Amino acid sequence: MEKVKVREIFLSVQGEGRYVGERQLFIRFCKCNLKCNYCDTDFDIEKSIDYDTDTLIEKINSFGQNQVLSLTGGEPLVSVNFLTEFLPLAKKSGHKIYLETNGTLPDNLKKVIDYVDVVSADIKLKSSTGMDIDFSLVSEFLKIASQKETFAKIVFDKNITEEEILKSVEIAKNYNIEIILQPMMIGNSFAVSAEFCEEIFDKFYKLYNKVRIIPQMHKFLNVR
Repeated sequence: MEKVKVREIFLSVQGEGRYVGERQLFIRFCKCNLKCNYCDTDFDIEKSIDYDTDTLIEKINSFGQNQVLSLTGGEPLVSVNFLTEFLPLAKKSGHKIYLETNGTLPDNLKKVIDYVDVVSADIKLKSSTGMDIDFSLVSEFLKIASQKETFAKIVFDKNITEEEILKSVEIAKNYNIEIILQPMMIGNSFAVSAEFCEEIFDKFYKLYNKVRIIPQMHKFLNVR
């Protein structure tokens, strides 16, 4: 039986993307295949708890049936072997699966897409993350994800480039996926001005009208 390291499990309000304000049960997995400059998530393995599928299902069900499970991290798809065992049991228990992912592991997504209800996939820009992500890999990921309800999040700062905007729009258009623009934040403050946010939104919108701008609302609400 597979085991996985989980940093924390908690009920809270979804603070990002299309489902802002929805009550979700968050499962924060340890480990990530990326290291973004702006990442402020505490997924320290030393503070984690080991779960096998049975103990995690028991823990999840203790919060009640029919929860929306937000698989977050870290990167949940790093633990794909565990997820192939866990997700069928979670679905059998009546839970909805909301996958938060960096969108760079298409082969892993293929193994679990049948059990996922919503995919919240980041498009990681080099200008904000410091990571040089292959856009063709992201495109392959979104092609698989688009079998289910999917939207893309893009964290941006003052360094976003015209080329990044064009490439992001091209990928989203190919699979008819909505883009959620997310201004980078430092603590509870925006790293960019309101005027700059409006400027970037306009640049995206002129190319593609399935775009919204939504900041990290949980930081304003002071919840996890």
